[in-house]
Amino acid sequence: MSSEGDAGGRGEPRSGVEQVRTVAGATLAAAYLIGSDRSELRLADAAGEPVGRYGLPTSCLLSDRTPVADAVRSNRPMWLDTTQAGTSGAEAARGPGARASLGVVPLGAVPPGAGGAALGCLVVVRDGPEAFDKGQRVLVELYAEQVSAAMETGRIGAAQERELPWVRGVRIGAFVLDRNSGRIDVDPMLLTLFGIAGETFDGYVEGLIARTLLDDLPVVMSVMGGASSEVRNLMFRVRGSFDEPRWLELRCRVLVDGAGGPERVVGVVAEDLSLQLGGAEVFGLRELSAALAEAATVRGVGRALVDGLTSRLGADRVAFAELRDDHLSVTVLDPPTPAAWPEFWRPDRRTEWLEASVDGLPTLRAALRTGRMSVWPADSGLEPGLAGVGAGGLAVLPLSAGARVVGACLAGWDSPHRITDDERLWLSVTAGRAAAALARSQAIEATLERVRILQTSLLPRELPSISGAAATARYLPATGGLDVGGDWYDVILSDGHLALVIGDVQGHSAEAATIMGQVSTAVRAYSAEGHPPDVVLARANRLLLGMKTDLFATCCYVSVDVEEGNAWFVRAGHPPPLLRRPDGSTEEVNVDGGPPLGVLEDAEFPLTMVDVAPGAVLALVTDGLVESADMAMDEGMHRMIALLGAADPSDIGLVADKLISDAKRRDDAALLLLRYDGLKVRPVRASWRVWRLPEAVMHARRFTARTLRSWGVSEEADVVQLVVSELVTNAVVHTQGDLRLDLTRIGDRIRVAVTDSLPRAPVKPRIVDWESTGGRGIMLVEAMSAAWGSVPVGGGKQVWSEIALTPHEVSSPNAGADDAQQADGHLPGVGGPVRGGTR
Repeated sequence: MSSEGDAGGRGEPRSGVEQVRTVAGATLAAAYLIGSDRSELRLADAAGEPVGRYGLPTSCLLSDRTPVADAVRSNRPMWLDTTQAGTSGAEAARGPGARASLGVVPLGAVPPGAGGAALGCLVVVRDGPEAFDKGQRVLVELYAEQVSAAMETGRIGAAQERELPWVRGVRIGAFVLDRNSGRIDVDPMLLTLFGIAGETFDGYVEGLIARTLLDDLPVVMSVMGGASSEVRNLMFRVRGSFDEPRWLELRCRVLVDGAGGPERVVGVVAEDLSLQLGGAEVFGLRELSAALAEAATVRGVGRALVDGLTSRLGADRVAFAELRDDHLSVTVLDPPTPAAWPEFWRPDRRTEWLEASVDGLPTLRAALRTGRMSVWPADSGLEPGLAGVGAGGLAVLPLSAGARVVGACLAGWDSPHRITDDERLWLSVTAGRAAAALARSQAIEATLERVRILQTSLLPRELPSISGAAATARYLPATGGLDVGGDWYDVILSDGHLALVIGDVQGHSAEAATIMGQVSTAVRAYSAEGHPPDVVLARANRLLLGMKTDLFATCCYVSVDVEEGNAWFVRAGHPPPLLRRPDGSTEEVNVDGGPPLGVLEDAEFPLTMVDVAPGAVLALVTDGLVESADMAMDEGMHRMIALLGAADPSDIGLVADKLISDAKRRDDAALLLLRYDGLKVRPVRASWRVWRLPEAVMHARRFTARTLRSWGVSEEADVVQLVVSELVTNAVVHTQGDLRLDLTRIGDRIRVAVTDSLPRAPVKPRIVDWESTGGRGIMLVEAMSAAWGSVPVGGGKQVWSEIALTPHEVSSPNAGADDAQQADGHLPGVGGPVRGGTR
């Protein structure tokens, strides 16, 4: 194609077949029309070399086995290179007068049509063996599609079809856009339609975009500006020679490179001067465009589209549906009652939502495959699933995104209704805007889903079950923006210690999410090691400083003693926690705060202790829950205090839902609640400091026996002593430093824990043969225990085991019966040698 020539005016266009010959790079282009009796094809127009040079007939029967007749009968394009032409009957199209020296040449036959039937055929031929490339084929097919649309809308009448070459009835320009460079190859007619003089056009797409009206710029940019979606029936306006708006219709296809990425866009642009929107319609279009631009979700796009079409078309039914795995799933419909739709759209008699298999609606499937608006008048013989939507007339508007049809809009009338030209134009214009809005909203929802998955993957999947308390948490992502937030929460239960943590990393980005994951993991690890709250935050502060990041984090950490009913608070630049007492009075906990984590190297984090009575509720929040652009933090905290005080703490989950659902927020927000109930049966404990003597295991067994007698445990005494023997033996043989044995009775279980200074956890051997001198200790512990494991404690670890008691021994022990509960390891005794053990 070339941009040179007469452009900029509105004179008579060149012959359509001459235009087709130019854009296809053909030596001959010809147009055939089908006769009134639909039995014969006759030559209507030709451009280039004489048709006789290639043996093309001036007329032929529709039943002939020729490429022209085959294309019209099948109503599908047919492209033949030199090899295919010789084997598919192309030679039969060439009469005896053809030049034998040319042999068989590449040929294309593309049938335009209307109402599902071909009305003729465009034929292009070129000399030489080089076949038409993909771009040239697409341009000819798009040209034929544009002519078909003109026929369907009545722009080319029946008289013109019989008396004049129908390809003269519409002004069509063509282009090929290189997505990488922005260079665009156009023909003179396209420049004429855009009102650009050929000598002033620099060959870049920006020159065309600059002529587009501002309101229509987004839909043009969806094609010209780098998007990869295939858009059809795209309507937009350009400034005319006197700045009056001119409506153009664009059809295009995206050609991909070897890697599957968009490389070229080929398309045609047409104008119809007989169809223009009036002032009220333009205003309605602006309202619809504004509503689609504001819609951030697929449902929002559907709502705007359905409302716009309902008010403009006066249809009895309008629905917006997404195409998912060959199923149309209705998202928005008017009227909103599913009972107003055919039973076919309610599978399994479900009435709460509508869907239909495209395979069960062949007419609709064919319309979606073409990607073009389709209209059926009354009594069209549609299948019941479609006839019930619009018995008096039906319009289907496919919506394309990502180079495929991903949705559709259906409009149906009960009484006979003829779609007017203005309604067709409105639907065509709407399709382009809705497709662009749908592609944008789907991208937003996909990004939000990835953000949600990333954010939730960094948070605890579930909170632990806590004896004497109940905890719950809520997290909501930000409502503005698409970046990942930095809020997190955690409930840490390790070796009987309970800790609540909530924090917020500055900013919304992938880096903030990464820092959040690292800091939250570090806080959990430091807490599990048994460090007090101020030490946990001090270590997390040094960790964040060592990351050399510009981000900081705020945090609130609470260590709760469930047995004694007190809590130790420490803050690092975070909003203070809230405490709801059993009588309903609620207040901020006055906690001395330190600086945010990652700011000062020698920061101090003072501790604050508060007594907590059974029935009290602790609430930890992030600033996204209590602060926004139109609400100061003090106001948000007072509002949260009022809500928490008025809530019924019997269901902690409902309390959390109430607090977070009423929040006025745009930032991400986290909430962590703990209801303290207290222990119905308090655990009793006894500790023994294990001396590294040959008789260490014997002393540990004697201490265990005395303690169990004082607790009234007899049947499981031998099992508990065996577990004590194995754990103490392993610690003595395989570790250095201090050892401690802790016995705890909690309800129906006895817990044995041995703490040593070696951080490496014990490993159960995979295979123990008869000649092994060790390796059975941990296997015995596992066999005798209801549960066992190892947790880090300080610089070492604690290996623990729990042994279940028989039901009749589950009673409150006499905690003061023996002073063995606080023995210091100096009890006398006689013992034997220490047996071997296995780590």
